[in-house]
Amino acid sequence: MIDFDQILRKLPHAYPFRMIDRILEIEPGKKAIALKNVSVDEPHFSGHFPGDPVMPGILLLEALAQTGGLAFHSQDETEGGGIPFLARVEEFRLKGKVIPGDQLILEAEVLRVFSNLAMVRVQARIGDEPVAEGTLILAKGPLIPPSPLGGEGKGEG
Repeated sequence: MIDFDQILRKLPHAYPFRMIDRILEIEPGKKAIALKNVSVDEPHFSGHFPGDPVMPGILLLEALAQTGGLAFHSQDETEGGGIPFLARVEEFRLKGKVIPGDQLILEAEVLRVFSNLAMVRVQARIGDEPVAEGTLILAKGPLIPPSPLGGEGKGEG
């Protein structure tokens, strides 16, 4: 199991866009399994949908892309490499509702790596029930440290 500080170093996302709470398993360059606890306090639930909160599919996709990024990025963690980001969605299907109180298991398996790209098969499930699955293309972009002022890290100012 990888601790939360290690996740922060591998994923540049900050609240509310960090979609992973814990890494349960990681096999560098091959696969990652992560956990997301879905909380009613997440900001999207106040408007999606009032009285019947449902996690938006695009956020479920983002959680899976972050898990895939950890699997892809872990293959060269000693090299420093770039930061993985979602380049393309090959296919993606929502199969069930995700609501507050659910505990998502996010799985990502790297199928192929071509230079700075990876094809990753992903699945989200609650218990044994799949709620989303698909194939994503992830790319490694340049490592740009975040600006303390929220800019792009290009020296604005």
